Amino acid sequence: MPLSRLLKTLENQLKDLKENGRAKGKEKVIVNVKKAEGEKGPRYFLEGWNDKEFIKMNSNSYLGMSLRDDIIGAEEEAAKKYGSGPGAVRFISGTHKPHIELEEKLAKFHGREAGMIFSSAYVTSIGVIVPLTTKETVVVSDELNHNCIINAIRLSGPAEKVIYKHNDMANLDTKIKDSIGKGKRVLVITDGIFSMRGDNAPLDKIVEICKEYNGDFEEGVISIVDDSHGVGAIGETGRGTEEYTGAKVDILVATLGKAFGVNGGYIVSTSTIIEYLRETAPMYIYSNPITVSESCAAMKSIDILDSPEGLNILEHLRAMTKKFDNGLRELDYETIEGDHPIVPLMVRDTKKTSELVNYLTEHGVLGTGLNYPVVPKGDEEIRFQVCADHTESDIDYVLEVLAEYKK
Repeated sequence: MPLSRLLKTLENQLKDLKENGRAKGKEKVIVNVKKAEGEKGPRYFLEGWNDKEFIKMNSNSYLGMSLRDDIIGAEEEAAKKYGSGPGAVRFISGTHKPHIELEEKLAKFHGREAGMIFSSAYVTSIGVIVPLTTKETVVVSDELNHNCIINAIRLSGPAEKVIYKHNDMANLDTKIKDSIGKGKRVLVITDGIFSMRGDNAPLDKIVEICKEYNGDFEEGVISIVDDSHGVGAIGETGRGTEEYTGAKVDILVATLGKAFGVNGGYIVSTSTIIEYLRETAPMYIYSNPITVSESCAAMKSIDILDSPEGLNILEHLRAMTKKFDNGLRELDYETIEGDHPIVPLMVRDTKKTSELVNYLTEHGVLGTGLNYPVVPKGDEEIRFQVCADHTESDIDYVLEVLAEYKK
């Protein structure tokens, strides 16, 4: 059998992952959802757990949009009109009017000239970074950037890859200064919100540093932020880390699959950048776009966020985040300071992290345990994510479970 030798190697590698506690293991399968009712937010049902109800404290759906009837209705109406899938890549016959309307709405929402959607946020980062990186480009990246940025840099083959210490602006300044003469163009890339910790990049300071050294490079110093966890979850009107820090980067990457509750990724920037990427980004050119129905659902989400109702949703999200964060501190759990609804409970031990995840699951709470290599050794944690469809009763219950565990 041709595969026999390879299978043996793979089996040994899988065994090693399991023995070292680094395997993600069998995925939990959601088989049903019960929408919010009374003092309870949404409840989820898992395969193999019969009728046990679970509170989802590990969802990216920060605004609770994915279960709203008006969002679902917008998607259903578009599917009836346009069908279930686009049927082709964009440059052939896969572009439908709602795709264009969504891109225009996203550009307006972020105060940019133009926007462009991709099939996912992960491929958006790759689809932006790879075409903009030449053999004479220096890429400067935060050490805790998301895996999509790390792999995009690997694929892009820059003249030089430079890593600066997490959110250390003095180190960033030094790294850019040391890169003078090593390339024509510099791309400074960071997450807006760091997904494992919930802390934010100081975009205002990053933009200032980029401007300071812009004249030292023939093609300038370009700031790029992936704010997939920030947009819709932070900032007075939900416009993300840019709004939170009072900054505006050159290129903003974000997602429709988190706070907006749908699917897909996008970029907003100048019209020239967008036109160039439409002509050069393989992930855009050779891959189907999101469905028309997803586009219409996303537009409905943006409209809701960008309204008085959206401000109320954000206010509730901030209140529930604060309540949970304060509750953890009162129970003497270690967490990382920040206003974002990612609230990490630092365990700092792989075995204990797994034990706590299991205890939470047994008591109807879904939290995500993060162990090495997803996070550095010593930074093992439970990543909790607060959403706008969590109620005060939900937060109280989760804190009660954590209090019992501590006893």
